[in-house]
Amino acid sequence: MKFVIISGGVVSGLGKGIISSSLGALLKSRSYKVASVKIDMYINVDAGTIRPQEHGEVFVTHDGVETDEDLGHYERFLHENLSRVNYITTGQIYQEVIRKERAFEYDGEDVEAVPHVTDEIERRIRLAGEKNKADVVLVELGGTVGEYQNGIFFEATRIMKLRNPKDVIHLHVTYLPFLHNLGELKSKPAQTSVHILNGMGIHPDVMVARSEKACDQRRLDRLALFCNLDPTCIFSSPDLDSVYKVPLFLGNKKNGLDEVVLKLLQLKKKKHQKINEWKQLVKNINNPKKKKVSIGLVGKYFTTGDYKLSDSYASVIEALRHAAWKLGADLNLSWINADDVENKKVDFSLYDGILVPQGWGSRGAEGKISAVTYARENKIPYLGLCFGMQMAVIEFARNVLKLKDANSEEVDVKTKHPVIHIMPEQQKYLKNHQYGGTIRLGAWPCLIKSGTKLEEAYKLYGKVENAPWYEPGSADQKIDLKTKNLIFERHRHRYEFNDDFRDQMEKAGLIISGVSPDNKLVEAIEIKDHPFFVATQFHPEYISRPLTPHPIFMAFLKSILLKLSL
Repeated sequence: MKFVIISGGVVSGLGKGIISSSLGALLKSRSYKVASVKIDMYINVDAGTIRPQEHGEVFVTHDGVETDEDLGHYERFLHENLSRVNYITTGQIYQEVIRKERAFEYDGEDVEAVPHVTDEIERRIRLAGEKNKADVVLVELGGTVGEYQNGIFFEATRIMKLRNPKDVIHLHVTYLPFLHNLGELKSKPAQTSVHILNGMGIHPDVMVARSEKACDQRRLDRLALFCNLDPTCIFSSPDLDSVYKVPLFLGNKKNGLDEVVLKLLQLKKKKHQKINEWKQLVKNINNPKKKKVSIGLVGKYFTTGDYKLSDSYASVIEALRHAAWKLGADLNLSWINADDVENKKVDFSLYDGILVPQGWGSRGAEGKISAVTYARENKIPYLGLCFGMQMAVIEFARNVLKLKDANSEEVDVKTKHPVIHIMPEQQKYLKNHQYGGTIRLGAWPCLIKSGTKLEEAYKLYGKVENAPWYEPGSADQKIDLKTKNLIFERHRHRYEFNDDFRDQMEKAGLIISGVSPDNKLVEAIEIKDHPFFVATQFHPEYISRPLTPHPIFMAFLKSILLKLSL
């Protein structure tokens, strides 16, 4: 196996994940098997207990691991389902080293950072490559060079290269700020980050210079001179209007990033096989759009200090974009704070569609329920995801069944009508404060009811090559895969639809359009006589890909376009 270690300099958020994903897509297009690995430097074992505003969206893999959102980028660019071996944290490394020490697996040695911790890091990196049968392993180091907490990972990769100089290269993504008062890009911060790397005994083989504007030849030459790099190994990567344009910008040409990487790794330069699909995607992105579609996304994880961010809902936003490009729609997405809805500060008549995504806890719940009411009563296309389904169930119970205090036990433990309740096996976890990795996670089977909008969505848009929604997860492998209308979708929740209310809700017009194979868990709902009112307990956004948009998002946007055309 060959390894590309990808680090970042100057600031975080440069797009190391996009650079890594783009390189992976280019190498895969050349028929190389690629494994992508993200290393997060925090002591957390996984990302599950971190606030979305703190770290961005928590992405869930098919086998049920809560990870950094970069794994979502990897899956979208590679069009592959990844697993727990593709995600490493400091917490995981130290947890395993301590376990081995307690089990006397080090034969009484002093257990030290070098070699024991660094060896464990290398073992985990190699394991990801082996499990994925990879030719090339792309390893993204979280954070920036020079941080105290990630030094041990840089040291591990330095040792890897020392041991295997022909099989390991280091790609450094760094930043050139554009100073508007001077009107030019400045290369000194990038030079400094490389000098810090040099001080750690690491010399980058390739550099990607991120900047607001394209880096001119003069600055590329200065970087080459002062960072001791071959000029052909430095690539300018300016801001583009879509991350999916990055692979074609950096590669697919003579001396592109993928060609240089293959040359440095002494691998054969194979021809691109499926690059035309990516070119068609970019063409769809660039094409003039037929209709503008305005969607209100009602969430509560937008603000951090004085700033509004969209990272908390990254997969939802990407899934909407994938569908919009495929349908030729101009997507106009608005962030709506659920608290503002509660305070009557939102005019929903401005939107063609309403989407309520995932969430936790009581804050903003009433605002989300109000959004559902507006969508249902005014026949505005509605899509609810996870918490968004639970809010739709509560709204239906209150306003159609007239159960005025209906609620979720997560929001009100004393409600007389807990239409959403905690799963019995989850109660012991909460009682014992076992929060990390204990909720319902990963891909689970779902049977779709015939004659529903959900069935129609998968029939119209789901029959695509290597569709991830037909790939079983590790949660249940015993089901007959030939079962009609069987799908596998990813979950991340602790509360469920309360079956005690199922009969009366169905009699009142609620359609249970998706259930678990044993019919015990409600996975999706719809309502009658509505252009599109679909909500799922699962997260379809996790497995939407730019080349294969998710059927539910396609059906949601198509319903809006049809309504606008009337």
